[in-house]
Amino acid sequence: MSTTPLPTRRAGALPGLVAAAHPGPAAAVTVVAALLAVDAGQPARTTLVVALAVLAGQLTVGWVNDLVDQKRDRAVGRADKPLAAGRVAAHQVRTAVVVAGAACVALSVAAGWRSGLVHLVLGVGSAQAYNLGLKGTRLSWLPYAVAFGTLPAVASLAGSAPAWPPWWTTAAGAALGVGAHVLNALPDLADDVRTGVRGLPHRLGERAARPLAAGLLVAASLLAALGPAGHPPAWVWAALLVVAALATVALTGRGRVPFRAAMLIALLDVVLLVAAG
Repeated sequence: MSTTPLPTRRAGALPGLVAAAHPGPAAAVTVVAALLAVDAGQPARTTLVVALAVLAGQLTVGWVNDLVDQKRDRAVGRADKPLAAGRVAAHQVRTAVVVAGAACVALSVAAGWRSGLVHLVLGVGSAQAYNLGLKGTRLSWLPYAVAFGTLPAVASLAGSAPAWPPWWTTAAGAALGVGAHVLNALPDLADDVRTGVRGLPHRLGERAARPLAAGLLVAASLLAALGPAGHPPAWVWAALLVVAALATVALTGRGRVPFRAAMLIALLDVVLLVAAG
């Protein structure tokens, strides 16, 4: 008989519900989307709508991820996963997915049909495809490349004057997304293989995957810094030195530290893009 405690009150389950949404990455991607909207010249209202749409989508992605992985997380004793540890019930997470999903659709449409289509199909759709099957295949990198690569378009296609972003922002986002995916998978390689997950990082192995991820992060930063026309100012080169330091952390760190370094590089890349705009 299981002794796993199940939450019985909504208030008591709230911390677990928040944790199951992967709040760190969700917040980081939301901030990136807001900064990209600022870079695209969007007014405050449109920027807010884009940010809220992305946040709602990220919440659904995190919750579906934990729902799909619930049995695997329990099998390997993931105490940091609220569903596996019994700090929130599956039906509560499913309800949250429905609510956040409805909000995501409404907000995405409110941002403009072009932006909404890109966000719902290529952004959230790719992420959910990862959750629902691609995670365990050699194409596990593809949803990250598509979702991160099209995030600048979600921002620039919103509002009353939609426009496609420059090519280098798409390339930088795709490289950043794949690099972050590889780094995020590294701490759980052994547990994932035990439960049948064999994505690209698992097939490469840590020795090959870690330098690949660091190289992709540096490539993304170079695209963000050097893509705009003209000669980069001195501070851009200083920012690239910081990126190099963070990439070193991503290359040599352990646990979740490399993924956090990747998120910092992501935010720095967006700052570079906003400043260039």
